[in-house]
Amino acid sequence: MSFRRRLLLVMLAVVVIAQLVAAGATLRTLQQDTLARGERELGVGLDVTRQLLQERGRQLRDNVAILASDFGFKSAVATQDTDTLISVLANHGDRANADMVLLGDPEGQLLASSHHSPDIPLPFPELWQQARESGEAVEVVMHEGRPYQFVLMPVRAPGLIGWVGMGFLLDADLAEEIGALTRLETRFVNEEQRDALIADDRYLSRSQLLYDGEEGQAYAVAQQRRSDLLAAYAALRWQLLVIFTLTLLLTAVIAALSARSMARPLTTLVDAARRIGHGERLRDIKVSPKGEIGLLADTLLTMQEDIARRETTLRFQSRHDQLTNLANRHSAVQDIDDAIAQGEAFTLLRLSITDFRTINDTFGYAIGDQVLKVLADRLDRLPPPQVEAYRLSGDEFMLYLAAPSAEPGWLAALQERLTQPIDLEGSPIRLTLAIGEVRYPLHGDNATLLLRRAEIALDMARRARRGHQCYLEGQDELHLRQLTLVRDLQEAVTQDQLTLVYQPQLDARTGRLSGVEALMRWHHPSLGFIPPDEFIALAEHSGHIHRLTRWMLNKVCAQLHVWDRQGCSLVAAVNLSAKDVTDIDLPARLRACLAEYGMGPERLRLEVTESAIMQDPEHASRQLEELRRAGLRIAVDDFGTGYSSLAQLKRLPVQELKIDKSFILKLEESADDEIIVRSTIELGHNLGLAIVAEGVETTAARALLERLGCDTLQGYLISRPLAAEHIVDWATHHQASLSEEQTP
Repeated sequence: MSFRRRLLLVMLAVVVIAQLVAAGATLRTLQQDTLARGERELGVGLDVTRQLLQERGRQLRDNVAILASDFGFKSAVATQDTDTLISVLANHGDRANADMVLLGDPEGQLLASSHHSPDIPLPFPELWQQARESGEAVEVVMHEGRPYQFVLMPVRAPGLIGWVGMGFLLDADLAEEIGALTRLETRFVNEEQRDALIADDRYLSRSQLLYDGEEGQAYAVAQQRRSDLLAAYAALRWQLLVIFTLTLLLTAVIAALSARSMARPLTTLVDAARRIGHGERLRDIKVSPKGEIGLLADTLLTMQEDIARRETTLRFQSRHDQLTNLANRHSAVQDIDDAIAQGEAFTLLRLSITDFRTINDTFGYAIGDQVLKVLADRLDRLPPPQVEAYRLSGDEFMLYLAAPSAEPGWLAALQERLTQPIDLEGSPIRLTLAIGEVRYPLHGDNATLLLRRAEIALDMARRARRGHQCYLEGQDELHLRQLTLVRDLQEAVTQDQLTLVYQPQLDARTGRLSGVEALMRWHHPSLGFIPPDEFIALAEHSGHIHRLTRWMLNKVCAQLHVWDRQGCSLVAAVNLSAKDVTDIDLPARLRACLAEYGMGPERLRLEVTESAIMQDPEHASRQLEELRRAGLRIAVDDFGTGYSSLAQLKRLPVQELKIDKSFILKLEESADDEIIVRSTIELGHNLGLAIVAEGVETTAARALLERLGCDTLQGYLISRPLAAEHIVDWATHHQASLSEEQTP
C-alpha cells in the first residue's frame, strides 16, 4: 500500500475514531444523565410516599387519640362491655377510614378486634413493646402477608386501662393515589414481589423498606419505564448519526486532497531515512528546504552524523572496560584469535591483586576503584614487549606480549613498577600481585584454552603465594580432575561409592584394644581410588563436606551397633573438618544419631584438627563446649602442625591431644622429634589431657612412646585400616595374642 493511501486511511481513521469517541461519549453522557434524572425522580417519589404515609399516620393517630380520650369509650373499656366496645371501635374505624381496629387490656390481652379473635395476646408485639416504651407507636405492620400502617395508643382513666389501635391497608388504591401525585408507578409489595419488580429491565426501579419483622418484609416500590425516559435520547442518537455521516464524507474529500499534496515529499524523506538506516551516507535530500519538510530533511542529515558518532562510541564501549578504559575480555579474545591467525608466537600474562577484597572492605569501594584505575594506567604505559593491556573482570587484568616468553628481568621490573605505593587521600597502598603466564603455541592453540590455562597458572601462583607462575603441563588436567571430583561428590553418597575403614588403637600401658578411628575411602567409578586428602579438601571448598559428615556419622553409629550385637563394644573416633566445627546443627545431629541406635555419647570421639580450631578460636571453643556438654569426647588432631598457643589450648574443652604422625615416623632416629614428642606428652599430661600417637610403624618407636608415657598408640605396626567386617576377628585374635604374651 502506498504512503498516500496509508496517509488517507490514517486521516480517515483519526476522524472516524474521533467522531465515534465524541458521539459515544455524548450519547453515554446523555444516557447516564437521563437515567440519573430518573433515579432522582424515583427518590423524590419515594420521599413523597414516605411523607404521605407519615401524614396519614398523624391523622390516624389523632383519630385514635380522640377515641382513647372519649368518656363513653373509657367507660365501656372500664366495664369491659364487649358489645359496646365493638360498636364504638367499628364506628370510629369507619369515620377514620381505618381498615383494622383493635382493643387490648393493660396486660396485652386482646379484648376486641376487627381481624382477630379475642382473648389472645395483642398482635404486633414489636409495635406494642414500642408503645409501652414511648407511650404510643405509629409503624407499618404485616397481617396475613399484607402491610398496614398502624397506630397503637394507651387508654387512661386516669391510669392505664387498655390499648386501642387502628390501621389502614397499604393497598393498590393508596398506591394509585400516590402515583397520581408523583407521576410514577407506585406499589406496596412483599419481598418476593419487590425482587421481581427490581429485576424487570423494562423499568427503572427503586424501593424503600417499610417493615422487616417475623411476618416478612414490606416495601414501597417506585418505577418508571425506561422507554419513556430514553425517548429523547433515541431521537438525539439518530441526529448524531446523520451529523457523523456528513462529517465523514466531507473529511474524506479533504483528506484525499491533503494526502495527495503531502505524499510526494514525505515519500522522498522515507526513502532517505531507509537509505540512512542501511548505512548509506547522503549529501543532501531533494525536497523543498522550506517549512517542516525542509526541517525534517535537515534533521535526517543531522541524525545521520549522530548515528555515525554513536556507532563509534558503542563500538568502543563494547570492546573496552568503562572503569579503566582498557580493552575488555571480548577484545582480548578477538585479539588473541587475530594473533593466532598470523602465526606469530606471543605470551599472555594474567594478573590479579592479592587480597583486593580487603582493600574494598578497609578503604571502601571508591578507593578500590581508584586502585584499579591507577593499576590500569600503569599497565597501559608499560615498555616493550607489552603490546596491549586488558581488564578481564574484577581485579583481574591481562597483558599481551609480542614475545615468545616473559624474560625474568622484565618480569621483576614489571612487579616493581606495578607494586609501587599508591597514595590515595593520604593513605599509601602497596599492592601485591600474582601473575599467571601462558605461551603460544606451547600452551594452547585457541583463545579459550589459553585464557583458561592462564587462569589456572594464576590460581596456582595465588595458592602458592608466589608472584609469578608459568603454566605447567598437567595443571589443566589437574583442574579438570578437580572439577570432575566436585561434580561427582554429589552422587558419591547416593551411589555407594564411599566406604569406611577402621584403624585399631591400643592402650599403650596394657596393649588392649581401646578403640578405632573411622577413615573414609572413595573409589571413583572411572578415576579409581581417590586419596582422602584430595576429596576432603574439595568437599570443604565446594560445600559438600556437611553431607559427607552426616553420611559418616550415620555409618559409624550403625556399625558400632552391629559390633555391639556381635559382642564387641568399641569406641570410634570420627574426624571433623573446619566447616563441621562451625555447623551449629552438629550437636543436635550427633544426639539424634546416637539416640537412633540407642548408644551413649561416650561411644564417639570427635577429632578436630588444630588448624580448624585456629581459624576462629572463639567460635570453635563455643561449639566444642556444647559438644562436650553433650557428653562427647573431643581430641585435637594433628597437634604440632598448627599455630595454637598454650593459652588457647588451655581454654579449649578437649580431653585428648593427637600428635601428628610427622613427628612419630622417625622418632627413634630424630632427636628433635623426640624432644617435641616428649614435651607434648608432658604438656598434655600437665593439662590433664590424654595423648594419642599416630603413625607408629616400628617397634623402637612404640617402645619409646611407652617409655615417654604416651596413652594410646595407632599405626601400621599395630594394624593397617581394616574393613568393618574384619574388626571383630582382628580384635579376637589380638586379645588371644595378648593373653599368650601375659601367660608365664
